[in-house]
Amino acid sequence: MRFPGTFAATHPEKPAVIMAGSGEIITYAQVDAEANRLSRVLRSAGLQPGDHIALCLENHPHFLSVMWGCHYAGLYYTAMSSRLTTEEMAYIIEDCGAQGFITSRHKAEQANELQALMPSVKLRLMLDGTAAGYESYEASIATHSADPLEEDRVEGQDMLYSSGTTGRPKGVKVPLPGAPLGEGNDSVAGLAEGLFGSNESTVYLSPAPLYHSAPLRFCRATHRLGGTVVVMERFDPEEYLALVQQHRVTFTQVVPTMFVRMLKLPPEVRNAYDLTSLQVVVHAAAPCPTEVKLRIIEWFGPIVHEYYAGTEGNGFVYCNSTDWLAHPGTVGTAVLGSIHIVGEDGEDAPTGTPGTVYFGGEAAASFQYHNDAKKTAESRDAKGRGWSTLGDVGYLDDDNFLYLTDRRAYMIIAGGVNVYPQEAENVLAMHPKVNDVAVFGVPNDDFGEEVKAVVEPISMEAAGPELERELIAYCQEHLADIKCPRSVDFRPELPRHPTGKLYKRLLKDEYWADAGRSI
Repeated sequence: MRFPGTFAATHPEKPAVIMAGSGEIITYAQVDAEANRLSRVLRSAGLQPGDHIALCLENHPHFLSVMWGCHYAGLYYTAMSSRLTTEEMAYIIEDCGAQGFITSRHKAEQANELQALMPSVKLRLMLDGTAAGYESYEASIATHSADPLEEDRVEGQDMLYSSGTTGRPKGVKVPLPGAPLGEGNDSVAGLAEGLFGSNESTVYLSPAPLYHSAPLRFCRATHRLGGTVVVMERFDPEEYLALVQQHRVTFTQVVPTMFVRMLKLPPEVRNAYDLTSLQVVVHAAAPCPTEVKLRIIEWFGPIVHEYYAGTEGNGFVYCNSTDWLAHPGTVGTAVLGSIHIVGEDGEDAPTGTPGTVYFGGEAAASFQYHNDAKKTAESRDAKGRGWSTLGDVGYLDDDNFLYLTDRRAYMIIAGGVNVYPQEAENVLAMHPKVNDVAVFGVPNDDFGEEVKAVVEPISMEAAGPELERELIAYCQEHLADIKCPRSVDFRPELPRHPTGKLYKRLLKDEYWADAGRSI
């Protein structure tokens, strides 16, 4: 498996990274040289292969060069969300055992607050400036050679943390490859090449935060294959379309909320851009409403691909446009591992019956949750069959296509009936007056739980009893009454992660706490 140095030798001036906002170009020669310099900084600070380092950066022009420097040094590197609180950052730095921490001037205030909270960190670097207790990143790497390390130049590995939607985030740890740099097995690069046709001519548009697992790994895979990564500092639907046209983007990965925002652009805006260069549009990370997926395929053509997988890497489910049109609503069939639907009794559920989705196969039990043996054990099949789960609920059809119904943690039990709130969310998301929506269960004295919707309207001026009645009636036109919200609350913004994941637990906790009950 290749790495930036491979292409620095053959195509040194080829763009490895293009920043969408500034237009700044970083070549393969520059990425490789910077990564070599940083690997030497890390080694001189005493960090050896298998040690840990933490990163907290915005979508910075040098983010991927920093990542590669850590990778060249054979480290575990933990990229953290730039939106975390100082307390959350300190927890992850301590939990992963980081001996180094790299951040930017953009995070200077929190970097200062972290000083007393990370006593085990012996190397602290800051890009774009300095703060007390931090060395200048630029000055540090400038004092070291751009030549490769002479020894122990081995493959590193990301160790990323779950988003923490159901409690404190946990690091997902897999064994280091233990292979010389360039000889490790990068499963995402393999999928990008074998499944999506990525190669040296690929222009990959990344609209999401680079610290998240899918963007980080697909950008890394693009560099493994010699392509160019175009990085958006933040997602904007029209800018996204303009970038596809400007850079003749061939491959991109998005989340369903981005699809929704693009579809809600005026038709004259959507049709103003040439998208014919696109060969592959991949979406993942959250369920995509059937109507949204259908309209995107009609717009982009049959180049839309979907996968279901997790940071854990325990399985991979895939679906192309043709299969999805034949099985609307599916997330596909297993490409890595096997799928097992397990009922409450621990046995395989019948076809068409929802249960917990487990993966079997060689990779199913290859991960662990760092410093959390209990969570690791809970992810495993209770009957010892070597299977593991991400906690989702779904079912298989007669053709072994998987359909996800919801997270197990969000299933509502109303009067003894199981209700999966994702169905109502999918319906309400397409209402023209809705910008975002969350559906979950709240306490009900008679039925135990009832369905609640919290909506971010297009305009808060429209929020009120009339819109509440309109949305409930709209949902009831498409779903059985028991699946529809009995009430709707309105908020100017929902707690959604930039990667598309909704922090539904934060909303749900409020309502159960207000009722004086725990969940």
